[in-house]
Amino acid sequence: MASKLAPWVLRASTRTVRSPVLQHSQRRAFQVSTASRSDSLNVHRDTPENNLGIPFKFNAQNEELIKEVLSRYPSQYKKAAVMPLLDLGQRQHGFTSISVMNEVARILEMPPMRVYEVATFYTMYNRNPVGKFHVQCCTTTPCQLRGSDGIMHAIESHLGIHHGQTTPDKLFTLTEVECLGACANAPMVQINDDFYEDLTPETTKSLLTALQAAAEKTGASGWAEGLTPDGGKIIKDGGVGYSAYGVDIPAPGPLSSRVSCENSAGKTSLTGDLPTIEETFRKDGAL
Repeated sequence: MASKLAPWVLRASTRTVRSPVLQHSQRRAFQVSTASRSDSLNVHRDTPENNLGIPFKFNAQNEELIKEVLSRYPSQYKKAAVMPLLDLGQRQHGFTSISVMNEVARILEMPPMRVYEVATFYTMYNRNPVGKFHVQCCTTTPCQLRGSDGIMHAIESHLGIHHGQTTPDKLFTLTEVECLGACANAPMVQINDDFYEDLTPETTKSLLTALQAAAEKTGASGWAEGLTPDGGKIIKDGGVGYSAYGVDIPAPGPLSSRVSCENSAGKTSLTGDLPTIEETFRKDGAL
């Protein structure tokens, strides 16, 4: 009867007679370590290379490109162009600095925080300076199964750097990344905007050596910045590379006998003639 009128009385009495030993045995001690959090993605801290004192303005060529980009959007929605403008700024400046983000915010007439949110969410925007050649090595499952560990080790040993580091001459930056979408041609790396696929440790080292030699002889970071090919030269079975100033550069794509992502063993399906339209219709009158 007491439990119906005052149920708390019974519960309280039960707690008072509970054994101290039993109470102690129900407690569990957890070892808690100090949380270690990274602020590299969502916090800006001034550095000699990245601070508000370093001005940034788009050059004349990019200003024309910005006009063309903005013409694709209604004027009241021009802030939707934040991603292509950040990309233009990164290509001009070398990385997405705080000054680049602020200039994009000014052009698009949007709060700077909105631009920061985009730049810190997408990993394609480099918040810190990178080398002239940004080597992104894929280590996701398809590449992993075909030897991406060997590719990563070859890059590290050849350049003397690890993930997230840049060579002392500011020529190469190495980043370990997730899937880049060239799984059929694994293992692969992305260097700036180009994919190099079907790699082996040997071809990877040869590629890095060629890029380093090209940069040293021309002072350029790639063909788009002054290295003009003086005629194509076939330097791999899969396609045409470039030869200029005594330097041979493999063309992007598979560094093997393949041209694209065709089966290396040859065609194994759809080897016969395709059926005609007449052959695809039923002739028994049924739908």
